[in-house]
Amino acid sequence: MIKAVIFDLDGTLVDSLWDLCDSTNFALRKFGFPEHEKEKFNYFVGDGMPKLIERAIPKKSFNEQIHKKVLSEFMDRYREHYLDKTAPYEFIPETIEQLFSAGIKIAVVSNKVDEMTQRIVSKFFAGKVSFVSGKREEFPLKPNPASTLDILEKLGVAPCECAFVGDSGMDMLTAKNAGCIAVGVLWGFRQKEELLENGAEHLLENPNEIAPLILGLR
Repeated sequence: MIKAVIFDLDGTLVDSLWDLCDSTNFALRKFGFPEHEKEKFNYFVGDGMPKLIERAIPKKSFNEQIHKKVLSEFMDRYREHYLDKTAPYEFIPETIEQLFSAGIKIAVVSNKVDEMTQRIVSKFFAGKVSFVSGKREEFPLKPNPASTLDILEKLGVAPCECAFVGDSGMDMLTAKNAGCIAVGVLWGFRQKEELLENGAEHLLENPNEIAPLILGLR
């Protein structure tokens, strides 16, 4: 019986790719590095912002000092512009409302910096999400299940009573590592094959399929 849903944020609840792309390319331009098309960011993102910048810097130019400088420029820019174009996917607000009204507990676990994760969730889903966990020093990044297990404990829900919904293989591994039901979504940043290879038990093609699946598993 499903009592709770933990969502990934970027690529699952909100489309944030344009803002990530714009701020990354801004930082790259500062140092004379080539910019990237938006589509490449589907595979740059997902493992935290330091990894995003590492992937964006040309390999032949990469070193720790350059990485630190470009990351700093990116963060300064992104903190001011991370909500310029970021918005929920179609049907997501209605889905959150439907789950909330049905008594399903809702939480978010993301590898995005905690400050920004909290603000995005508060802006778009205020009052509907019980707990939010972004990147914090006390927890390792996904797919380590520590932050997910911490939220499950706070919710008072067993892992087998929770679905973990995300758009990447890393999210599916997080679900498996925590003992949750792994639900992969296909409107985000990664492909069907990656989700299946990493343990997706359910695949959804449209956000309006989330609530029927979750409520059907109750």
